[in-house]
Amino acid sequence: MDEAAGLEMEGDDCSFPPDSSDDHSQRGSVASSATLSRAQDVLIYLFGESAVHLNVEGLGSINVQELGRSVREALHIPESVQDAFAFWLCSPLLDLQLKARHQPYKLCRQWQDLLYRFTEASEEDISQDEPYLQFRRNVFYPKCKELQIDDEAVLKLLYEEARSNILSGRYPCDPEHWTGLGALSLALDEGTGLDGQQFTSVIREKKLSSFLPAHVAMGSGGLLSTLRGKSSRQAGLEQNLLQAYKKLSTSAGSSPTQLLRQYLTTCHALPYYGSAFFLGEIDKPAQGILQRGKRKAVNVGICLEGVYVMDAKEKHVLLGLRFNELSWDHSYPEEEGDSHILWLEFDGEEDGTPVNKLLKIYSKQAELMSGFIEFCVELKSASEGAAAAEIDGEASLSQQPAGKEGGNKNGRGGRRGMLHRQSSVVCSRVHSLNTISYVDNGKEIKRLKPKRAASFFTRQASAATYSAVQLTESLEQG
Repeated sequence: MDEAAGLEMEGDDCSFPPDSSDDHSQRGSVASSATLSRAQDVLIYLFGESAVHLNVEGLGSINVQELGRSVREALHIPESVQDAFAFWLCSPLLDLQLKARHQPYKLCRQWQDLLYRFTEASEEDISQDEPYLQFRRNVFYPKCKELQIDDEAVLKLLYEEARSNILSGRYPCDPEHWTGLGALSLALDEGTGLDGQQFTSVIREKKLSSFLPAHVAMGSGGLLSTLRGKSSRQAGLEQNLLQAYKKLSTSAGSSPTQLLRQYLTTCHALPYYGSAFFLGEIDKPAQGILQRGKRKAVNVGICLEGVYVMDAKEKHVLLGLRFNELSWDHSYPEEEGDSHILWLEFDGEEDGTPVNKLLKIYSKQAELMSGFIEFCVELKSASEGAAAAEIDGEASLSQQPAGKEGGNKNGRGGRRGMLHRQSSVVCSRVHSLNTISYVDNGKEIKRLKPKRAASFFTRQASAATYSAVQLTESLEQG
């Protein structure tokens, strides 16, 4: 799951390939059967290694809306929060969030075609990949609404998903965050009354990776790491976790509901909480002749807040942009061997000169990411007012929300402040990106040559504080 891509398919607007041959075997959640008119057993998976077992009639034609009623009834989810969850068709290669009219069984029959279209997986991996149906958070459910949920069963479902994303490193966070979150998970699993010896026993039994991100608990390892160094590091992590756990034990609010809410509230501080994730690659900065042409694997998180490009290996943010801080587009391969590309344009500087920067993200899911951004921007525009203002205010205290005056101090049409290098894994690392730079009067710093059917600089949020470049003929044609 931690290598999967996330997207929301726009139903009839998404031109899927025709149904595959009936010779394709689909085990997983939705079984292939010649007797689909009879009742069939279906497993709907949840985060936390649990599942809902349903007996479904007419499996071949049932849609997500009909299936949802049965699952919400089985899980006792109130109607007031039914929009908080969605059905996803998942595998280690791809995740698809389904709409109400989608029919899961039919999409299972097209799974291999979808993998060929949207992933770089090998033919062997595709032939062996099988999807399962999962009930999880709806990426379009606003965080401000989630904060109002008080049903413990619903909070537990949201918690299990957030915990999975923290432990897998999909949600990068700093030590003070993952230590506190690990303590909350321990308290939810074991209660708040463990003494030191009991704490040590639990950690030995369940391992640190049950409470801390895997890349933190396991360490970088390598030939140069010694057993003594690793043991010392593990002891330090355990001690920090114990101290955070003791603070919870002495605090007033330690009921399960309070602990669940505290965990989710901490996760809400991460601007990419609730994102759909896509796989891609970016160019590495050139470091000599031998280092040219190499790429870095990235995870691209897109949510109602913005777009976040993360280093898949190092588990930190490389670039985070709100929608009013960027323009975007995608381009298709022109020749065999070329890549699909998502282009992100944002503000930067070159030797002290304000410039527009372009980041190229190579991915077969570039078209999906572009459409996803556009849909999020439309949702954002449609929800202007108090709810939108609340969402805007959560993501960053250091940036002023769109539409407010008084934040323009450099006189470039509402250009935001430059992104700076910071130590937090949540902050952007623009210095480590290999970007194309130029200024808005058409003067080149590095020549830009993407050939596109339409200018991608027109694709931006309507209330942008971002100052988009004006293309000149020389820049467009190279």
